Amino acid sequence: MDLPVMPPVKPMLAKSVASIPPGMQYEAKWDGFRAIVFRDGAEVEFGSRTGKPLTRYFPELVAAVRERLPQRCVVDGEIVIAREGRLDFDALTERIHPADSRVRMLAERTPSSFVAFDLLALDGEALLDVGLADRRALLERALRGVRAPVHLAPATTDIEVARRWFEQYEGAGLDGVVAKPLDLRYRPDERAMFKVKHERTADVVVAGYRLHKSGPVVGSLLLGLYDDRGVLQHVGVSAAFTMKRRAELVAELEPLRLDDVSGHPWAAWGDETAHASARLPGAPSRWSGKKDLSWVPLRPDRVAEVAYDHMENGARFRHTARFRRWRPDRTPESCTFAQLAEPVRFDLAEILAPPS
Repeated sequence: MDLPVMPPVKPMLAKSVASIPPGMQYEAKWDGFRAIVFRDGAEVEFGSRTGKPLTRYFPELVAAVRERLPQRCVVDGEIVIAREGRLDFDALTERIHPADSRVRMLAERTPSSFVAFDLLALDGEALLDVGLADRRALLERALRGVRAPVHLAPATTDIEVARRWFEQYEGAGLDGVVAKPLDLRYRPDERAMFKVKHERTADVVVAGYRLHKSGPVVGSLLLGLYDDRGVLQHVGVSAAFTMKRRAELVAELEPLRLDDVSGHPWAAWGDETAHASARLPGAPSRWSGKKDLSWVPLRPDRVAEVAYDHMENGARFRHTARFRRWRPDRTPESCTFAQLAEPVRFDLAEILAPPS
């Protein structure tokens, strides 16, 4: 491979802001695997956000890139999987598997797509120092008439359109809007763009915690919600605390600490078969590897308000929830899935449809 921009390259990132800033280019924030595609003729490589290759996990996209992208290019975008008109991040994570036979089986069963939104090189020219507006124009020309499973991400400079996208696109599984200054040069691994994500709050039961890797302080709180059967389901964690606050939480939660896990709603978390019928903390997975997933059980009496962006398949928080405050006025039994807001459905096909 001989390109003017060579792998590995870490993608340009975005910092969170509270509202959509004016005077920029706006795009949907895709919920997938960020990837930079390097193509030099028959040679194709997908680089991840960390710079490590993703190529072997998406053989169907390698074939599509050879057919649909320019002969020599470097393109920034997102690998996604769509099912029933919306993004499915769970299906995407299943693709990261060590067995080649399973990867190829899933490539047929749950094929992925690549959504392109930036251009780092074309033919023999590096474009890192070219402003965004010009890079976008080059990308649109390079991908004119492109066909699925490769897509050109919709973009606009109209802030009213961006606000409409922010409200509508969540129903297709997208999680916000990205704003990019029009003269922005491509700055790898820097938070030079802006992202606006949905934020909601929920009252949850704090039913345990994991210790921090640095010592006997709280690493993350384990959060639960009651389902319609009255079963406390594990829905995620809250983990962004200062070291001082982590130490305080150990003392604060000590009265709730259980010496015997047998009476806890998640007592069976170490039993892999139990995870088939319930969402429990500590489930072994290829993501956790040898990571210590042991936890400290708490009597499920304490309620906290947390902020979250959206739910994954209506079952758990897609990202780490942000602790807001304790809610001594709420009973644990009142913390149910019924309180969660459901976005209005929106068909992903309408977003990825080629411009008329």
